Amino acid sequence: MTATLGAVLLAGAAAALCLGTPYVPPHALPGVLGGDDLAGVVVGELRLPRLVLALVAGACLGAAGLVLQEALRNPLAVPEMLGVSSGAALGVAAPLVLALPVSASVAPLLALGGAVCGGLLTLVAGGLGRSPSAVLLTGAAVTAGLQAALLVLMVLADQLDLQLIYRYLLGSLSARTWDDVTGLGPWLAVALPALVLCAPVLSVLRLGDDDARALGVRVRYARLAALALAALLIAPVVAVCGPVAWVGFLAPHLARRLRPAATAVTWLPWSAALGGLTVLLADLPARLALAPVETPVGAWTALLGVPAGVVLLRSGRRGAAKVAVR
Repeated sequence: MTATLGAVLLAGAAAALCLGTPYVPPHALPGVLGGDDLAGVVVGELRLPRLVLALVAGACLGAAGLVLQEALRNPLAVPEMLGVSSGAALGVAAPLVLALPVSASVAPLLALGGAVCGGLLTLVAGGLGRSPSAVLLTGAAVTAGLQAALLVLMVLADQLDLQLIYRYLLGSLSARTWDDVTGLGPWLAVALPALVLCAPVLSVLRLGDDDARALGVRVRYARLAALALAALLIAPVVAVCGPVAWVGFLAPHLARRLRPAATAVTWLPWSAALGGLTVLLADLPARLALAPVETPVGAWTALLGVPAGVVLLRSGRRGAAKVAVR
């Protein structure tokens, strides 16, 4: 299975670097990279950073989705349903509409603040995580409220800002450079060690609140920490790419389907890898399907993620029913 995933990843990366205008044959890639001609500039300064950003952003979203689903023990607990993604998007879009003098380097901090506020509002209104189901239902209500606030901002925006906000809210990797990729580095340096420490706790939370408490886990604080970690993973991605939808839902389900007998310690790297692969594959039609016009990658992740997610949920329920019958 690992070899298959690696082969698909390699094929997707080759397609991302080769396809487009100008077309670069795969065998010519080593010679083109680093060149100063048109093909070298396009591949090295446009397609390659976009490829790396797709993998990193997808990995962050996939890992964040697994953290939330395992912490709340609910397969529908995704960033889009807990106010985290909408809060981050609101934090970035509000200064643009209000014409506040904010530099681009501050955007990740604004996104992080919005994500934390949206997530905390969900937890506080849901009883600080006492009931995972209550948190999920409350998160849906908070998300609706934050999206309504975004719609109000869109009404207040002028035509130029409206177009920018619209494309941003759908998620896009267009015109991203190495600066956008390196800007995620400090956030990942903090998030990766936290993920390593968080994975065993998630495996314990999956046993249920009572069993987790018996093993010494403070369930409420663990859920708060999981939400903070998810916000830390999601906020910089939303600041750079916008809210790319359904990746945090699809990648964890695929990881569990491929490794059904594993725990969160194993699912976490698989979910991150599958999240990166999902965004990479979705960015190909986003860039090429209607060329020379680009479509937002978030639209393609939703088009691919919704039917795939429904199939995975239905098959998972059938598998659980068969196990229960046996």
